[in-house]
Amino acid sequence: MKAILGHKLRMTQLFQEDGKMVPLTALKVGPCPIVQIKTVETDGYNALQLGYQPAKEKALSKAEIGHFAKSGAAPQRLLREVRLDSVDGFELGQNIDSSQFTEGENVDVTGVSKGFGFQGGVRRHNWKGGRKTHGSMFHRRIGSIAAGTGQARIFKGKNLPGRMGNERVTVQNLKIIKIDHENGILYVKGGVPGPDGGVVFVKQTTKKDLRKNAQ
Repeated sequence: MKAILGHKLRMTQLFQEDGKMVPLTALKVGPCPIVQIKTVETDGYNALQLGYQPAKEKALSKAEIGHFAKSGAAPQRLLREVRLDSVDGFELGQNIDSSQFTEGENVDVTGVSKGFGFQGGVRRHNWKGGRKTHGSMFHRRIGSIAAGTGQARIFKGKNLPGRMGNERVTVQNLKIIKIDHENGILYVKGGVPGPDGGVVFVKQTTKKDLRKNAQ
């Protein structure tokens, strides 16, 4: 499993040789030091704990400082665990960077979507809304939400006003169009959840190549 932490830089575009414009998202990934190696014998499963973005020791607890001291890696702000079939060949403190990826392969990108606060049903769920004439006073209100006298309750999952966005979202099967290994930047086709500067987790896709991305 190829995986790495990074953050979203910006959206951009690339013109191919046939003149077709491809929308891209630039992702700054790594380097991610290996902070902990978990094995079946010690933890019941194989996994690597990756760190991202150096942190100051004064922002960490003594337990966290000791955890990083075991690996010899500098303190990191973020930690993410990646499960593997085998951890052979990996060492504590080893840096994981963009060199594990190649142009043309597909990845899954996970991030936290933009938050929009408390929103009504018209914006959050695309409700049609009520009439705005003849003194209806309905406009963008909720209206009746009960199922009727027979059920006498509201079913779970009913679309209602509430907090919109700020959720963990994964976009699958994004094709890597270009890689800048010198600066650790991946250019993937399409959009990625979250604002510019938001933290993302990039891993090898779990789906087969789609026809639209294989082109």
